[in-house]
Amino acid sequence: MSSQTSRVEGHSVGVAIDENRDAAIKAKVSRFKWSDAYLYLLPWFIGVLVFRAYPFFNAFRISMINQRIGRPEEFVGLANFQEILFQTTMHGNLFRHSLMVTFRYVALTVPLVLVVALFVAFVLNFKVKGIGFFRTAFYIPSILGGSVSVALLWRAVFGNQGLINSFIGIFGIEPVGWLVTSGTALIVMSLLRAWQFGSVMLIFLSALQNVPASLYEAASIDGAKKFRQFLTITIPIITPTILFNIINLLVASFQEFNAPFLVPPGPGGPVNATLLLNLFIYDRAFVMNNFGIAGAASWIMFIIIMAFTGILIKFSDRWVFYND
Repeated sequence: MSSQTSRVEGHSVGVAIDENRDAAIKAKVSRFKWSDAYLYLLPWFIGVLVFRAYPFFNAFRISMINQRIGRPEEFVGLANFQEILFQTTMHGNLFRHSLMVTFRYVALTVPLVLVVALFVAFVLNFKVKGIGFFRTAFYIPSILGGSVSVALLWRAVFGNQGLINSFIGIFGIEPVGWLVTSGTALIVMSLLRAWQFGSVMLIFLSALQNVPASLYEAASIDGAKKFRQFLTITIPIITPTILFNIINLLVASFQEFNAPFLVPPGPGGPVNATLLLNLFIYDRAFVMNNFGIAGAASWIMFIIIMAFTGILIKFSDRWVFYND
């Protein structure tokens, strides 16, 4: 008798919970009011679905099939991922080589851009006459740096008869094959990215201007020199900005395409020394007509970027200080 009573009571409680949940949902729906703002947001929402969400998930679908233009699709599961990650095929060997080149490029580029941008921002933070002109001048390369014309200009600067070799020739130094030597071609690509430090510099400049002047005054009273103040006051306070810039540079460096495609004598040259992941994906899809391999490579690049970003955020509490 008692067990039947317990079951009845339990059923009654469950029904009451369901009724309360349904009532809460209806109350939320009844509180919803249409606004013209949703109509203005509709183009953005459609754009996200069509140009962001659909390509994102469609790339994963393509990575699971053997797709070539003019041929029927064939579902292969994870075979494309297995081939480029583990098998000693043409696609697999070239992908792993491209992955290593990309890691080296990121390791060169991210610290170089951070140091250059922070140094220039520190210099431009001084209040002197005409500082606005110099801030604009240093920012302009970040606007032009991604264009095809600048990439071709970079090739001319570092060419065999380019500006750099002409300059060092004044001192009797033999011309250097900057773009035809494996050891220097990737460095030239990193220098091009470092030349586009303007956006990172502006973000650093904004952070530097928000550092309280009272902290520097107190440190000066205690006898701290400028360099000591920079290390113990400026750097800790702007660490959130440093983290933000590192993540942005990391994502941009992994997705670099224009420089390795346009600057070397041949895309990814010499001898695939500048074959970055994005260029590998482009080559597999639009040159080799192998969209399955390209889709798998693009998803692996996405996973790598997300992993690095997650690690940075996970351990950021050990070195990032928020001024709460």
